[in-house]
Amino acid sequence: MVFSSLEFIYLFMPPVLLVFFMLRYFQKENAIIWWLIAASIAFYAWWSPIHLILLIASVVINFTLHKMILKTGSRFVLTIGIIGNLATLAYFKYADFLISNVNLIAGVETPLLGIVLPLAISFFTFQQISFLYDTYVGQIERCNFAKYCLFVVFFPQLIAGPIVLQKHTIPQFKMSIFNKSWALNLSVGMSLFIIGLFKKIVLADGIAPIANTVFNASEAGHAVPFEAAWMGTVAYTFQIYFDFSGYCDMALGLARMFGIRLPINFNSPYKALNIVDFWRRWHITLSTFLRNYLYIPLGGNKKGLTRRYVNLTATMLLGGLWHGASWNFVFWGLLHGFYLTINHAWSAIVPTREASSTAIAFLERTVARALTLLAVMVAWVFFRAESFGSALAVLKGMFGQTLYADSRIWDGLLNETGSFWFQTLVLTCIVLIAPNSIEIVKKYRPVVDLKAKSAELRNTFLPLARLLHWRPSLGWSVTFSIVGLVSLIQIYRLDELTEFIYFNF
Repeated sequence: MVFSSLEFIYLFMPPVLLVFFMLRYFQKENAIIWWLIAASIAFYAWWSPIHLILLIASVVINFTLHKMILKTGSRFVLTIGIIGNLATLAYFKYADFLISNVNLIAGVETPLLGIVLPLAISFFTFQQISFLYDTYVGQIERCNFAKYCLFVVFFPQLIAGPIVLQKHTIPQFKMSIFNKSWALNLSVGMSLFIIGLFKKIVLADGIAPIANTVFNASEAGHAVPFEAAWMGTVAYTFQIYFDFSGYCDMALGLARMFGIRLPINFNSPYKALNIVDFWRRWHITLSTFLRNYLYIPLGGNKKGLTRRYVNLTATMLLGGLWHGASWNFVFWGLLHGFYLTINHAWSAIVPTREASSTAIAFLERTVARALTLLAVMVAWVFFRAESFGSALAVLKGMFGQTLYADSRIWDGLLNETGSFWFQTLVLTCIVLIAPNSIEIVKKYRPVVDLKAKSAELRNTFLPLARLLHWRPSLGWSVTFSIVGLVSLIQIYRLDELTEFIYFNF
């Protein structure tokens, strides 16, 4: 059951909201918490009932370790907890990957274990590691088991994030929050959900077939011509943007329907001026987790330039591996580590200066954005491709190195060139000119700890941004009703509903 499925929209959410509002009416705080836990467990069990055992066991064990750390302050208990969580993650996510690589290197044929990756294991593992660490360093708020359990399994953020810390949500699990402005919360939440649904179903899934055609052909061993390679890469660049952005909006919206605010996880990353800025905007909670719990403990930038760049590269390499057991993901992370190293080295060598004119400043920002996006797109090729050979075939096409390509494979795709590039122009305008969902509903605090600079409109076409400020009104209600209806019609038209890309991680 995905957020964009009819089962979720028609069968799951209405009874969950109905019971929530009934319990809210009777001021039953504890009952609300347990109801949301039950709904979240049912949501997870829809995917894989057998893996529900792992999720519940993980919650019980980690809460026990939390109580032990509170009582003893033991670093040993913290270490055991971190090792245990990482070992569980490594077994389910990387055991077969390790065996296959040992087989390749040693020339043996050890059978694979055939392990099915439990849904959301990366996300709930990282959240619980952060909880244990925060307990150890004294930053934790005491909480009972019910609130801790909801912190881990809360269904809007369980499957693909954001990766929340205890300070983000646990303090919100109380009656005073559930009681606040229920009509406004429901309106803001539904608006965000509809924006996300449209991004996923209409925009991301609408352009996905182009990317699938190109990358599937390259995986099958076909040479990729220049225009097809760029079409596939551009299509995936927009697909993953609107797929992940849509998921983040829907997660924020679903949580807000219950009065809960989640942390910001996506903030127009293709408007980034450099790769450091990109990672402040893309999967913000993951990059924050990697910085706080990996980069800084490794020494950060406190041990000289060489060590700083090594730490950056190691952090991004492991961040790539977090996405999946594949050398493509490892190389994607390594490539971003290389980008970040170049970015920081350039900033250290070339001093920041003010542009001599507005026109020159605009040109500099445009060139900076274009170079950043090009670097990101090259990395996306490795992220999307299923093998190195497939990625290299697409890159050879992009840079004009493909000497021959079978026209029988590509004629159908290339006949759609005109409509594709028009679609690309529309999506580019949405990405670079239109305000994002956080900016649209900024007045109503859609996320926790929303700082002024995280959603300021300096990178947005200001007249359009002012026009698109959401407010509870008939006009906005009609607009979102139409947008939601278009999305639902598109769901009915789809032959097969696709999962969010980040559900695989």
